[in-house]
Amino acid sequence: MSHPLPPPTVTPPTLPAAAASKGLKAGSIGIGPTVALGLAAVAPAYSLAVTLGFVVLAVGSSTPAAFLLGFVPILFTAFAFRDLNREMPDCGGVFVWISRVFGPWSGWFFGGWVPQIATFISSAALAQVATTYLLTFLGLGWAASQPVIVAAIACGLIALSGVVAARGIELSAWLQYALIALQLVALGGFCIGAFTAMAAGTAAEGAEQPRLDWFNPFASGDLSGLVHGVILCLFIYWGWDALIAVNEETTDRKGTPGRAVVITTVILLFFYVVTATAAVGFAGTAGITDPATVSDVLSVLGPQATGGLFGQVIILAVGISALAALMTVAISNPRSWLSMGTYGALPAATTKMHPSRGTPTTSIVWWALLSIAVTVVLTAISADFIGLAILSVGLMIAAYYAATALACVVYFAPQMRTSTSALVIKGILPGLGALLMTGAFAYSAVDMLSPDYAGLSWLGIGTVFWIGIGALALGVLVIAIIRPRLRPYFAGQTIPQGTFSTRNELQSILSSETEA
Repeated sequence: MSHPLPPPTVTPPTLPAAAASKGLKAGSIGIGPTVALGLAAVAPAYSLAVTLGFVVLAVGSSTPAAFLLGFVPILFTAFAFRDLNREMPDCGGVFVWISRVFGPWSGWFFGGWVPQIATFISSAALAQVATTYLLTFLGLGWAASQPVIVAAIACGLIALSGVVAARGIELSAWLQYALIALQLVALGGFCIGAFTAMAAGTAAEGAEQPRLDWFNPFASGDLSGLVHGVILCLFIYWGWDALIAVNEETTDRKGTPGRAVVITTVILLFFYVVTATAAVGFAGTAGITDPATVSDVLSVLGPQATGGLFGQVIILAVGISALAALMTVAISNPRSWLSMGTYGALPAATTKMHPSRGTPTTSIVWWALLSIAVTVVLTAISADFIGLAILSVGLMIAAYYAATALACVVYFAPQMRTSTSALVIKGILPGLGALLMTGAFAYSAVDMLSPDYAGLSWLGIGTVFWIGIGALALGVLVIAIIRPRLRPYFAGQTIPQGTFSTRNELQSILSSETEA
């Protein structure tokens, strides 16, 4: 009797490393702390304070509509994050997913380099903003105007964030509960104060009664202004995806992070729309776009709407908002490096874990040191250079969000042939999200080309464009340099390329082998 041939050797297209092998503490946090981390990463109080005025400048009283319209591609992209996390729950998130679908080059560039550069620039900005607002709250405005003092304290806040992150995910998550609570209380207090003043007739001069057409995206009649306003709104939602980095430490790593992503974005939508409505109604478009108000709406209007004491709470909340976001970056970035190191996309040193706290200590130290270096270098170039750099981050956000949404479409394409729900939720909606994000990237890039963009240019092209495109181009050069040193990853051995169908094919083969 002849024996059957041995089954063929199959390289598993599913990801090879389990959560436990990385040393992270599985089941440490539930849905509440995960949502808190996602909200904190967005820094809602700070984002509204410094962006709301410019949205009003672009679309006037249609600002609430701009927030609603800007939420659409964010929600479609959030569906992609949710479904990809269900399939491949890994703290590397976009790096793993894009590598899996489009291969190692795309994974390292769109899932590694682009979001990492964006967060390094934002870390420097967040540390600087947190320092400035906290000094102002303490009555030390003179110190807040000194770049050297601000940079020194900002570096201290980065180090503090690293220490908190290294102490363990539980401490970080519960601390974020308190910090995000203060922000939401401050925003809620401002809204209550503004609506009460409108009802009592004591609102600021130029106040406007809220109308239904404020929520109509096309009521303004200015399509160009609407697009510009929506893009501004689009990017103040950024950051919620940081909670994916803790997916291996949640109580249900396949389900909890995905639910938290959707819950977080909906909470942000509610607070943004309500706060925008309250601000425009309380001060009117003319009051908000006043040069003294436009760049820091909440700090100016907060005391007017709520009184001096609670107004100071709002100023504190803006500073705390930036600090909370910085602390969330200290959690998410090192975990991305941990995943990249696990799959051979970074040196093995990035996988070193604290034996009892379950934190990637080496990666956290390197994150802190590099963030401090970026802060010092950008401050040394110019006191305003961090502001220019943060404007370029929009290009990077749109790039990796679009790549992630497209990865969802490609990965689940085989499933869409047999499932209508998969076609809509995993195909059409993320596909629209990718298209809208790509459009946002193109529109922003063209806008930044203008020598008048942000008031600075080089060789007739806006400086912000050079910073953003230069950072992306540098990533291609870095990949070319490191590729020979990281051959297993770039050869597709550690994260084999595949789709939903190859996963099912593997399962069928393994089932046949088991039966035999």
